[in-house]
Amino acid sequence: MPEIQKAGATLTAISPQLPEFGQDLIRRHRLGFEILRDEGFEVANAYGLEYNLPDDLAELYGNLGLQLDQSNGEPRWRLPLPARYIVGTDGTIQYARVHPDYTTRPEPAETVEALDELRESP
Repeated sequence: MPEIQKAGATLTAISPQLPEFGQDLIRRHRLGFEILRDEGFEVANAYGLEYNLPDDLAELYGNLGLQLDQSNGEPRWRLPLPARYIVGTDGTIQYARVHPDYTTRPEPAETVEALDELRESP
């Protein structure tokens, strides 16, 4: 987080979770950034980043205690794909990383490197 701030950037997360779940996450992990709610997956859908879990995977997650329907406040079991964007001050996307496997995410160092490169480019 300090390196992101040093690069002159602000970190914000977007999640379909109900606000109480996001606030709990912020408290438990002492996050230093805001989590915005993507109610109804509107943002994820606009970027083509949502997917429905197949019934067998939803059942497996449910057996492990994960209740997406409760944490997201909707009956459908769906998730956003993990995505990371750097948005310029003019509103254009300067960097994007998306992966179809929700367990594969870019390392924070990769994002800091991209911020540094963008800051150094004319």
